[in-house]
Amino acid sequence: MKVYISVDMEGGAGIAGASHMTDGGYNRMVKLLTQEVNAAIEGAFEAGATEVLVNDAHGNMANILIEDLDERAELISGNNKHLLQMEGLDDSFQAVFFLGYHAHEGNADAVMNHTIMGTVVTEIRRNGVVVGETAINAGIAGAYGVPVALVAGDHILCEEARRFLGDVETVEVKRAIDRYAARLLSPKRVRKLIKEAAIRALNRLSDFKPHEVETPVEFEITTKLTSMAHMCCLFPSVERRGPKVIAVKGDNYIDAYKQLLGCLIIAKDAGRGWLG
Repeated sequence: MKVYISVDMEGGAGIAGASHMTDGGYNRMVKLLTQEVNAAIEGAFEAGATEVLVNDAHGNMANILIEDLDERAELISGNNKHLLQMEGLDDSFQAVFFLGYHAHEGNADAVMNHTIMGTVVTEIRRNGVVVGETAINAGIAGAYGVPVALVAGDHILCEEARRFLGDVETVEVKRAIDRYAARLLSPKRVRKLIKEAAIRALNRLSDFKPHEVETPVEFEITTKLTSMAHMCCLFPSVERRGPKVIAVKGDNYIDAYKQLLGCLIIAKDAGRGWLG
């Protein structure tokens, strides 16, 4: 049994705002994040996994401490990835875990809520429904026929995951108070909860269904600035629907997602002027 783990950071134990992810706080939190990943790996192998692939999926995507990672797992590190937070996944896997995940931009007072690129995205709609990274990435897994079995983050993120994925195993590592405040569980307790959830998830794997999205797939993106939407129209497949709104479509989910990601990469640079 092959298990794939996508690891973001904002939803990790101990993180209650941006200050925990910069300067001195960052070095502390990547250690805790790596320990959370190890808890999931340990649970996965205890439940019968034969292979675990971890994808570092936050920021520059070089956060997980390889020297401290459970030696039974392999790690994808770095950020030039066609599938970004889901790089390396294919139909040979049986389960996906999301660790350190966060709620989508604007979802209540969730900790560090944003969608993919916080400096670029105000909202993303998939086939008309507002989605965040959990649903978007679950759609990639679903396109390969792989179910998401476990999601960990704050309580708002866990509610979001259940809304899209049904009775998925969730671990509430904290309760959000504001975008920059949370009521935290002890990291030791979180690791115990994640390991137990990983075991439960794989023991009831037949309960989970892949998150399959009706095709053709449309992503509508509301950007933070008009310049971002403007420059995305370099791609002939992009439809501009308003000063800050663009849309892309694909006959299959992966193609639509790659168009979405390409637009966000262009938009990020366009936000400061193409030659800025």
